[in-house]
Amino acid sequence: MFQYLLLFLLSFNLFALEVSLQGAKEDFVKYSTLHMKDPNPFLCQETFNDFLEVDKIICAFSKQPSTPFRTLQNDFFEIKGEVKEKTFFLIITPQHKMKLFNQLFDLHVDKTLFDAKSDLGKHWMVLGYHDKMPFMQTEPQGEVAINFPFYSDTDLLPHVGGLDMQGNPVKINKVKDVKGYISIKKLYQEKEYEKCLDLIYEVSQEHPNSLFKSEFLFYRIKSYFALGMYDSVIEDSKIFLREYSADENIAEVLSMVAKSYSKGGLNTDADYFFDRLFSEHADSEFARMGFIYKGEILEDSGASSKALEFYLKALNQTQDLDIAALAAYKLAFYKIYFSNKKEAAEYVQKIIGAKSDFFYENLEKSLELMYLFEEERDYVSAAAIAKAILDEMSPKNEIYEELLSQRGIWLSQTDKKEEALQALNEYLETYKYGFYEDRIQVAKDSLFFDQEDVNTTTKIAEYDQLIEKYRGDSIGDKALYEKAKLLLENEMYSDILGFKDSLLGLDETKYPQKEKFITQSATGVMQRALENKECQEVLNISYAYNITLSDKWDDGLYECFMKGADFIEAKKIAQKNITSQDLEERKKWLYRHSQVDFATGNYSEVIEASKDLVALIQEEKDSQYNDIYRLVFDTYQRLENDAKMLSSIADIEKVLGQDSQDIERYVAVMNVGVVREDPAIIITYGEKVAQIQKRTSSYAQSPFVEFSLYQAYMKKQKYNEALDIIKSLDTIELDANTRSRQKYLLGSVYDKLWRDDDADKAYDASIEADASSAWAKLSQSAKKI
Repeated sequence: MFQYLLLFLLSFNLFALEVSLQGAKEDFVKYSTLHMKDPNPFLCQETFNDFLEVDKIICAFSKQPSTPFRTLQNDFFEIKGEVKEKTFFLIITPQHKMKLFNQLFDLHVDKTLFDAKSDLGKHWMVLGYHDKMPFMQTEPQGEVAINFPFYSDTDLLPHVGGLDMQGNPVKINKVKDVKGYISIKKLYQEKEYEKCLDLIYEVSQEHPNSLFKSEFLFYRIKSYFALGMYDSVIEDSKIFLREYSADENIAEVLSMVAKSYSKGGLNTDADYFFDRLFSEHADSEFARMGFIYKGEILEDSGASSKALEFYLKALNQTQDLDIAALAAYKLAFYKIYFSNKKEAAEYVQKIIGAKSDFFYENLEKSLELMYLFEEERDYVSAAAIAKAILDEMSPKNEIYEELLSQRGIWLSQTDKKEEALQALNEYLETYKYGFYEDRIQVAKDSLFFDQEDVNTTTKIAEYDQLIEKYRGDSIGDKALYEKAKLLLENEMYSDILGFKDSLLGLDETKYPQKEKFITQSATGVMQRALENKECQEVLNISYAYNITLSDKWDDGLYECFMKGADFIEAKKIAQKNITSQDLEERKKWLYRHSQVDFATGNYSEVIEASKDLVALIQEEKDSQYNDIYRLVFDTYQRLENDAKMLSSIADIEKVLGQDSQDIERYVAVMNVGVVREDPAIIITYGEKVAQIQKRTSSYAQSPFVEFSLYQAYMKKQKYNEALDIIKSLDTIELDANTRSRQKYLLGSVYDKLWRDDDADKAYDASIEADASSAWAKLSQSAKKI
């Protein structure tokens, strides 16, 4: 057998409740018992489900604990505590099955036992089990039976049972006054004050000696007070204060009777009871309520500043939310009446933070306060009160729609834009054809877009937030459009093109300028790229957008199209300018036209354009377009027109002199000489190449030039010139085979000059450079001769 015990002691004002859980086994099957004990009788009742099984046990106590009851649980029970209107309840739910037993008898003390039925008891036990109750057996009783007591002691003494406060026996089997008392409290909590008074009368008549007699009188006073029946409050309070002077509710009764006297204009009597309340019950929360009542009296008499002191005392000293809310409410009205809307708003926020339903509970005055804030242009506070009321109000209420619309409109005039949008959308969704729909739509459309003195960076950041947060909503669409317009005004063209697809997705009927924004932005980006010579960007924009720029941008466009090898577009630009009346422009574009034609292989057009250009510049000295002569040569080279190549190279030399950049053109002419086997051409232009290479210390054309010149000199029997040119290769780095060739040719020219020893040395050097080469073999053969 195992046992576990949990003892929890709750301290009440007048009693203590003991709750204990125990567990055990019978025949290896677990069960548990729950015991609840209190010095005063309390009510416990079972509730049943559709299968007549106990699904809940509720126990009620007229006092509430001073500390919260912590939920208890084991394998058979869950016990929770709740406080409703100062009544404490224990609610027990089963994990399996359970049965409630009223332990009216203490076997250690009582010697007589009998079967007693009662809803009240000081000790209740709940048995938790699985399927079968342990140690117990229940048998059905007949309709007619005698309840014989069991006597465990033969020596009996006279016994008197429980007595009420008047000394009359308490009949255990009659507890209708308890049920009546609970019903009275419930009616009062539901604010059914007239019904509450009727039930108090009925129960008092049926149970004139009830244990709850003082409570009946107390709730009668409270009901009269709530109904404003102050004369009745005064009459009943006299009785209560006389007969129940030690009752815990004395402070509340004093507060009510004091206010009731003041309502009747009997301020002296009121002050007497206020003095008693403040002096005898200074620690009571009803003393704080008395401060509020006293403040109301002073305010009504015109002593507003003194009333303020009492309201502040109530707010600063109370721990009760209802009293704190009422005090703050009074202070908010006081401050708004005296045009101190800032402090008034602070009190409103305190109420909302602690007890927001207070405004709905005091609807009429709350609406008055709300519109006072509107008059003071404190729309945040007005909207906050409206929300607190709407949260508690049924949408069917006749003022609900107006209040909902007002809240949205008020918020739209504050910096709480998101909250305003939510409120405005809530109205539009709730009332699709509402009375205030037009006003709400206007407020929504102007939301977020009415700021005048905000810098561009801040505005763009705000638009971005709106676009992201309200994507798919009209607010997001408008933010996108307004952002594009703002960026365009500030010439931030690339940024607009970054979201052009989103911009194009906007409704054209609402945003007709969207395509214009994109075209203007693309134009701006292209012009800026042209200014910065960012040709890749120019090409990208040109291909992505159909843009036409003015003639002043032709130079930049042409250069970018040429760099991007877009010769078609480049030629279009050149073509339209070659007939320009401005001679300088015509020269420039004739030259550029020739460049495009050369790049595209239109050589005949190159020749025609170059003729026109040469005609215009031939008399000029150092024309910037003299390069056209080189382009003509290159064209003839492509056409393999040897004759024209010879004449055009002569033109180049005549106009441009001997320039290193023409070295390859000289080499090309040398090749013409090689093909024609014309040593004169080879020597003429080969020597030019050799001179340029020597001057620039660059030998890119070696050893081709040297070998070609050598052969030409040898044909012309200019052996010394041949010797000099072939020896010039000694200082140039050559591969082994080429070096072997150079030394063989050196030996050959030495032979021609009858310098046999030098020839042999040259042949040896050829063999040494690359013994396996053909030149080495020729060198060996030459040595044998």
